[in-house]
Amino acid sequence: MTNISPEEVKQRLDAGETLNLIDVREPHENAEFNIGGILLPIGKIQSMQIEDIEDLQTKEVILYCRSGNRSGIGAMVLDQLGFTNTKNLTGGMLGWQEKFKT
Repeated sequence: MTNISPEEVKQRLDAGETLNLIDVREPHENAEFNIGGILLPIGKIQSMQIEDIEDLQTKEVILYCRSGNRSGIGAMVLDQLGFTNTKNLTGGMLGWQEKFKT
């Protein structure tokens, strides 16, 4: 796992790049605000219910949550399950909204 900044993710999205974003928050958090990621709550990752993303094992996967803590845990779990290019969005959605006032 490595970290990735909100600025880098936004720049890549704005450039039209397709990113594999995974939101590890709960459904109600996702409904309030999200940046287009697949909703896969951290509890599902921890219990290895990752069928929806197994095809991304060798691709870059960027995880995000509210503050960056749950997504960091999620990235470490995915690393242990054989994912080879996980990234944690530093600061999570709080950092994103602070930087971009969305």
